[in-house]
Amino acid sequence: MELLDQAGKVRAGEELPVAAVTAFLNQAGLDLHGVPQLTQFPGGASNLTYLLEYPDRALILRRPPIGHKAKSAHDMLREARLMEALYPVYPWVPKVLAMCDDANIMGCDFYVMERIHGIIPRKNLPDALQLSPSQVKTLCLNVIDKMIALHQIDYQTAGLQGLGRGAGYVQRQLSGWAERALQAKTENSADFSEIVAWLEQNKPPHDAATCLIHNDFRFDNVVLNPDNPLEVIGVLDWEMATIGDPLMDLGNTLAYWAQSDDDPIFLGMRRQPTHLPGMLTRAEVVAYYSEKMGFENNHSQFYVVFGLFRLAIIIQQIYYRFHHGQTSNPQFAGFVTMTNYMHQRCLRLIA
Repeated sequence: MELLDQAGKVRAGEELPVAAVTAFLNQAGLDLHGVPQLTQFPGGASNLTYLLEYPDRALILRRPPIGHKAKSAHDMLREARLMEALYPVYPWVPKVLAMCDDANIMGCDFYVMERIHGIIPRKNLPDALQLSPSQVKTLCLNVIDKMIALHQIDYQTAGLQGLGRGAGYVQRQLSGWAERALQAKTENSADFSEIVAWLEQNKPPHDAATCLIHNDFRFDNVVLNPDNPLEVIGVLDWEMATIGDPLMDLGNTLAYWAQSDDDPIFLGMRRQPTHLPGMLTRAEVVAYYSEKMGFENNHSQFYVVFGLFRLAIIIQQIYYRFHHGQTSNPQFAGFVTMTNYMHQRCLRLIA
């Protein structure tokens, strides 16, 4: 069905040792038969995601990117254990089936989870999915509601209190991303010191709350029901989830939220269909979220600028790897232009 999210050909240099993986999964009790067809999902600037299609079962495998990675990033077993703990209390998380810490199999940790069959709303909705503005608004609210549901989970009862350091999250994030900005700098990338200084001067006096946050909550990380495309049936990519300030999560989400009246460059960078008629604007998202969560959100400008700054540094970290020959994916060659644009966008917001 053309609406369903499709995996494609595996990128050169990112192949998997299928026989060794199958042997491991059978030892883990999955009882698989035959040789799987291996395909790869698009994206891949961060963790790599594959589809293993056995004659009687389809599985998803997640592994870190090829090459250099940040010390604390791409911890596959942390991601898998978080999903395992979250599964009983947040029904939209995929079920983890096996975790592997044996480097002999593919040289890194990885995990395998169930496949949720559905539609992933990427840059554009599938051509066959024609939604009216009112349906788009319903979809938009349903997606935001899944973030709100996550933020309302009692993470301590779920046994997830060890996932993060709790209060003081905003300051730790600000310090950490300021350091990453320095480390990822290349001679052709912008200097973010002015933006860091503004963030330090305009940060809230304390975290708005402490809860479980996703840290990469976007439309292309949700799965929609193919029989009812307004219904969210899955939330993916838990790599960066932690315990922290929910408004930081919201700000990170809004960094990707290109709306219809944005400039052509930002609209050209968009990775989700937030430009469609019926989608909430960024300001409307903040108002809706704040009302549902009972927050006054007097520092929304800080959270929005921080989200953009963080996204700029994520983009620049990927470019840094490309610039220094640690990855060869040609789509990363232009990322420094995106970094520099995001720098200007932050400056415009704080002007």
